[in-house]
Amino acid sequence: MERCEDCGFEYDELPVEQIGRAIRAMLPQYGTILALDPAALRAHPIPGTWSALEYACHLRDVFEVQHARVELALAEDEPVFEPMGREERVTADHYNDQDPVVVEQQLIIAGRALADLFDSLEPAQWERTAIYNYPTPASRTIAWIGRHTVHEGRHHLRDMERVLDALNPP
Repeated sequence: MERCEDCGFEYDELPVEQIGRAIRAMLPQYGTILALDPAALRAHPIPGTWSALEYACHLRDVFEVQHARVELALAEDEPVFEPMGREERVTADHYNDQDPVVVEQQLIIAGRALADLFDSLEPAQWERTAIYNYPTPASRTIAWIGRHTVHEGRHHLRDMERVLDALNPP
């Protein structure tokens, strides 16, 4: 995946030196949304789509999982990453029952930790690889993983806005 047709994110347009900054820049936007009415955050106005709170929980978990994956790719030669079980976590971890204030705090902590990890990488480390299972199993660099994480954050921010907009159509 080099470009997301849905949101327009271009992977190669984000220099690796800006990945940490890009992750940090998203965090206040998530905080603004998570400060909204909890009932609105838990609503499912679009059938088959997560609530805004479920998207926020997912991104928190993405940040945590990507942190562990990058550390693994730094420690081992081309490890194979297990799928994170994104759909299963929504139900198993009761995403929609979680406290939005706590989710925001956890998302910020996980996002900052991941951004710090990316900021600490040496040039050669960006080229280390792992087998990533999305969108199809393939060898991916840590640089790609970083860009993909930024894409996930931006894309899901847009998803949250779309869900909330559906509560109050024009």
